[in-house]
Amino acid sequence: MRSLVGLVLSGVLLVAGCSSPAPVPSGVARVSSGASPASSSAAREPVAVVLDPGHNGGNARRPDVINAPVPAGRGRTKPCNTTGTATDRGYAEHAFNWDVAQRVGSLLTARGVRVIYTRPDDSGVGPCVDERAAVGNRAGAAAVVSIHADGSTVAGARGFHVAYSSPPLNEAQGGPSVALAEAVRAGLSSGGFPVSNYLGAEGLAPRDDLAGLNLSERPAVLVECGNMRNPAEAAVLSSVDGRQRYAAGIAAGVVSFLRQHGGF
Repeated sequence: MRSLVGLVLSGVLLVAGCSSPAPVPSGVARVSSGASPASSSAAREPVAVVLDPGHNGGNARRPDVINAPVPAGRGRTKPCNTTGTATDRGYAEHAFNWDVAQRVGSLLTARGVRVIYTRPDDSGVGPCVDERAAVGNRAGAAAVVSIHADGSTVAGARGFHVAYSSPPLNEAQGGPSVALAEAVRAGLSSGGFPVSNYLGAEGLAPRDDLAGLNLSERPAVLVECGNMRNPAEAAVLSSVDGRQRYAAGIAAGVVSFLRQHGGF
């Protein structure tokens, strides 16, 4: 994920200043009521998962907002947000992130998960990276997944990677976040997506510079689904079928993690 305006976005994010809702992809839910379709789940509180679609569609028109420094963890600051990248044909990362997050949310809601989004549409500004992290913290989320696509210009760069905070700043950033990263990697790999050949190792990327991960008090990861500047990968990222496949892989990873670590 490479920013087109401002600096590079880091991490898991929260909602600030959004305008009228953008259309939701066909067949997916905007938000989850948390109601479980399974009678065996009806008596218990639904497990909460926060989905964070990176960037926002209105960021480019408010550089004064998104360039403002905010806390980024480890004693650092970063710009509030960025615009994200795009394919060479102009399909914007923020639109991809929003679409896939809605699809993941629909799949998780159908499994009885209470889904919380860090922004309600794809036409607003922000929220800042520190606020996005705060959404998961306030919700006591069992898992936080920030959804992105990269914009590397390295020749031949392709594949997904899953970032997590390292070295960990709290217990949740340790074993639980690594386990979530491994589960999401397994879900995407099972969906036929290749791991990154240019960043991280075997699809995992320990990072100390992503604000949303640094500031999280819950198990949290950031997924770079693929490289939008790779023509072959851009075609998959831009297609409805490709986005549904990405969503299915992420959702499968989250469910696997919840079964083992989230009381699901």
